[in-house]
This record gives sequence, structure tokens and C-alpha cells, in this order.
Amino acid sequence: MELRNEIKAVADTEGIDFFGVADLSPAHDAILAQGGPDIARFPRAVSIGKTLIHAIVDGLSVPASARVAELYRYYCYDLVNDRLDKVALRISSVIQAHGFAALPVPAAPRAVDAERLCGVFSSKMAAHLAGLGWIGRSCLLVTPEIGPRARWASVLTDAPIPPTGEPMAPRCGDCQVCVKACPAGAFTGRPFRPGEEREVRFHASDCGEHLRAMKAEIGLRVCGMCVKVCPHGKRASRNNASQADAPASRR
Repeated sequence: MELRNEIKAVADTEGIDFFGVADLSPAHDAILAQGGPDIARFPRAVSIGKTLIHAIVDGLSVPASARVAELYRYYCYDLVNDRLDKVALRISSVIQAHGFAALPVPAAPRAVDAERLCGVFSSKMAAHLAGLGWIGRSCLLVTPEIGPRARWASVLTDAPIPPTGEPMAPRCGDCQVCVKACPAGAFTGRPFRPGEEREVRFHASDCGEHLRAMKAEIGLRVCGMCVKVCPHGKRASRNNASQADAPASRR
């Protein structure tokens, strides 16, 4: 517990919004298939997440606006990823100083499977196993607080850090908003089920083709509609705006 508190303090100091520790054993086979034995040897993961800027996410559109896409790419990918990666490195150093192995997994994978659009490890899955949210029909990690409007990074470790929670059951109900909003039609609408391959819910090749089209059209591989339209994220954005508009005496 002492080590968990120490790394949690690092995350808090760095302005990280979500923190959790996951027991990876329920997903060992999937982790092995995705990243191989060098990744699957770690039994736990520290999960960290950073909230995106609502006003930028709310501005995304189809057809895409190049100006908003540039803001989204810079503030919701580049800068947020950089912050997460630096915090993951700090947490890894703390864990290592205690005598345990630690492997930071970057928020933006440096090596991506071009066909499956994935890196060597799923930080969204780690956040799910840590009890921070559920996997929605968009294959994104959906949190109760802000929906899918967050970026994630992980630190894999063998340190005996107690998990912070259990995987959260989906709360999407019959909602198909993200499925219908996807310009690429990449989502099948099938809900997440543990042990089931992502391909039955998400056609990565269709998403990749749409991103390539965006690159040709506006110069950026940016979409984000599945992030924007989720009702849980929209509610968080409205609540944020309501708080900003409220008189100071009511805050």
C-alpha cells in the first residue's frame, strides 16, 4: 500500500485525473497474443488518464474542420500524450527504485500494427481492469465521469501493488450513438464481452481507411467522432459549462 500511495502522489502532483492499478491475469491470453511474452510477463499495470478539453472535442465535425482538427491533434493527442508519457516514466522510476521491474507503455504507441490499429499493449484494457470504466461499443474506455474523453498510458510491473478495483460492467444499455456516428461504419454495435476478439466489434481496416482519407483531405489523420458523441461525455461537457456559468456564490 505504501508504494501505491507513493506513485499515486506522483500522479496527483503531475495533474493526472485518473489513477488505478490493474490485476492483468484475467486478460493474460489477450495480452500475450497482442504483445508477446515480453509484455505478458507482467502481472499488474498502473493506469493513468488525462481528461481532454471539452470545448475542442465538442467542435469536431463531419465534414472535418481543419482548424478544429489541428487543435484536437495538438491538445488532445500530442500534448496530453507527452504529459502522460512523462508521468509514466516518473512512476516507473519510483517502482524501480523500490527494487521491482517497471515498463512504461506510451500513450501514443511508437510501434503500431497497421492492420489492427493497436500497439503492443492496450492501456484502455488496463484502465478497465483497474475499475476506472467500461469498454463501450466504440471499443473506447468509457468512464462514468467523462465518458471516453480521456487519453491513457500504463506502467507494467511485477510490484505487488494491490489493485484499485474490479472491471466495470458496461453501462451503455441499448445506446448505439457511437455506432451510428462513425463516418467509416467501423463499429458493428456488438457490446464488449471478455475474451471475445476486438474484430467482432471493430473493423480496424475501415477506420484506417477513413483516417487516410482525412490525411489526404485536411492533412491530418484525425476523426474523434466516437469520442465526441458519447452521451456520457456530452453530459460531462454540459455539466462543466453549467458550473462555469454559475455565479461564484453557487460554486
